[in-house]
Amino acid sequence: MGIYLSSPKTEKLSEDGENGRLKYGLSSMQGWRATMEDAHAAFPDLDNRTSFFGVYDGHGGKAFYDGHLYNFYVWCGCLIKGKKLNLNSPHALIEDPEGCLVEYGKVVAKFCGKYLHQQVLKNEAYSAGDLGTSVQKAFIRMDEMMRGQRGWRELAVLGDKFNKFTGMIEGLIWFPRGEANDHVDDWAFEEGPHSDFSGPSSGSTACVAVIRNNQLVVANAGDSRCVISRKGQAYNLSRDHKPELEGEKERILKAGGFIHAGRVNGSLNLARAIGDMEFKQNKFLPAEKQIITANPDINTVDLCDDDDFLVLACDGIWDCMSSQQLVDFIHEQLISESTLSAVCERVFDRCLAPSTAGGQGCDNMTMILVQFKKTSQSKLPVKKQTSTSERASRPTLKIVQLVSGEL
Repeated sequence: MGIYLSSPKTEKLSEDGENGRLKYGLSSMQGWRATMEDAHAAFPDLDNRTSFFGVYDGHGGKAFYDGHLYNFYVWCGCLIKGKKLNLNSPHALIEDPEGCLVEYGKVVAKFCGKYLHQQVLKNEAYSAGDLGTSVQKAFIRMDEMMRGQRGWRELAVLGDKFNKFTGMIEGLIWFPRGEANDHVDDWAFEEGPHSDFSGPSSGSTACVAVIRNNQLVVANAGDSRCVISRKGQAYNLSRDHKPELEGEKERILKAGGFIHAGRVNGSLNLARAIGDMEFKQNKFLPAEKQIITANPDINTVDLCDDDDFLVLACDGIWDCMSSQQLVDFIHEQLISESTLSAVCERVFDRCLAPSTAGGQGCDNMTMILVQFKKTSQSKLPVKKQTSTSERASRPTLKIVQLVSGEL
């Protein structure tokens, strides 16, 4: 079937919600892609004064586990499906059209959608009011949690039919041992055949927005993007982390990697991502200095009555529209559409390509639109952007204020 379908899947999964501070709408669509690898999270009431929104764009294909135990699992899954699979063939991945093997790109995004906001809440910095640090730690924590037996099983459970079957079997046979496992974060104590699992070889971008009172904190790793509309003008609150950026290139080369044809080690066209553990194997370097890092840039903004709305979207949108084009289009749609999710759906219709010939408009599409409810408070200035990367002593963005349009 290849990377694209013969015709796009245009069914949209949409949702709307609101509280006293804001309202939001979101939607996702598989489009021309053979699988849906995006995920999202929307919690308008993360606590009684904080909202959390995030988009996650998975990347990478299938990962084949070596070993007789996994071959047995695959055989069982194929037997249940009534399919035949030649596990002795070096082309087993190609000969698995029914998806009996593990698909990783989508499950890393799903993992982030399920757990990242939870880790923001759990971090002690969150209770102390330091939203930026709590989000930054949550990004790094995702990589840690996906390692070992527990990480392997959680990823399997988040997969498709057979992967869930595999995870459930291992959950019944191998389980956390010892008193330390009464704590949800002590994943390393779970014993099993994948205790030495180093984490997924594929990964996901992550772009999240945390809103508390008039403070907006945006964290980003990868090329999903967050944009705010202020009096109709688009302001990027994140930077697309591409390998050719000077700071990213410097880190990649220092860590022993290389860039070829715009791709890290000739493979990945992103400089930061959650997962992608094959690029994070240097035991002498901290997480923020690996070839690929999950360490996000953090930008903080004081919201004011001039702010119209906030957009978070995966690159399936940004490949087709610039930040300002999207902001303009949303303003037009808000005149006639009754819900914010419907506006997201119109954006997808606008971006979807008529065929796969050109490439653009053929990706998965996910978008969250957040509209602020106006207050009578005086207008507040935009804060200078800060980056947790400064605290981690690594190359940082040199931007000190919001930049209009494309960064």
